[in-house]
Formats: sequence, structure tokens, C-alpha cells
Amino acid sequence: MSDAIILQTERLALAPWRADQLDDLVALQSDLKVARFYDIAGVPWTREKCETRLSNWLMEWTEHGLGKHRLVRRSDGRFVGRAGFSIHARTGEPELGYGLASEFWGLGYATEIAAALRDWYFATRTDEHFIAFAHRDNTASRHVLEKIGMTPTYAMQFADMPHQFYQYKRAAS
Repeated sequence: MSDAIILQTERLALAPWRADQLDDLVALQSDLKVARFYDIAGVPWTREKCETRLSNWLMEWTEHGLGKHRLVRRSDGRFVGRAGFSIHARTGEPELGYGLASEFWGLGYATEIAAALRDWYFATRTDEHFIAFAHRDNTASRHVLEKIGMTPTYAMQFADMPHQFYQYKRAAS
């Protein structure tokens, strides 16, 4: 996979994952502060689960032009997290998602990349909407989604955890 930049913001760059960057994903998903919102028991992803997810994201990018990508800081190339779109398995809808290493929380990076991805999505695709969701107790992530203009739609148990779902609709022309 190429190091081609998909999207840049003032401080961040998003590029497709390469298989040799698996250790970054393992480190991110091993962070217990991050893991608590991805697993009901707060258990970090195994290396095998990270390999599977990485493989799926690469396949989604090839097949659908959507995927979760590697997020780095432009100033020094430091790995920050992952962000992008996937096809939501339950509904088939495009789904915005992001996960940042906890050391980068509170710096505005999540809002910056989520807003840029929102704009990129509608500039490059014809879909009328996308969704996102966040664990009910992840108030910071829910705030990001609301800050970029997403509307809460419904709450439900997903992956055995309580989540709030959101939607963003294309502006009328």
C-alpha cells in the first residue's frame, strides 16, 4: 500500500495503512484508556484482531474507496491514531470512525480530523448521509460528533455495549 496522503489538515495527515505498520495499531489498541470503549471488558485487541482489522480496512479501501487510515502529526510524522470511514456491518451505511492514542486526547485532533473527513466525504462521494456512533460513556467522542454537526438518531446496544448513534446528511443544494 502506498504512503499517498488521502487527506491533510493543518496539523494532521491521513494515509492508507501498510502491512508493516501493524505495530502502531497494536500499540493504539493496547492502550487501556482506548480499549475501554471498544470491548465490554475493556480488553485490548490482540495482535491477531489488529491484523484482521488492518486487512479489512485495506480491503474496504480497495473495494469501496473507504477505510480507516493511519493518522499522523504533520509536524513530526508521529503516529496519532486511526480515522476514516468503513461500511457499518449492521446497516451497510458509511460510518465515520476514529481512535486516537490517549496521549493525544484533548488537543482538538479528533474534531480536526472528523470535520475534515466529513468535508472530504461529501466532496468525493455522492451518498446522501453517513453515520457514526460512540459509547454512551465516551462523552468526549460524542461531543466531537455533535461539534461537527452530526445529529443524534438513536441509542442501542452494539457489541454488547450502550452506544449513541448519529447521522450527518448532505446539505441540500
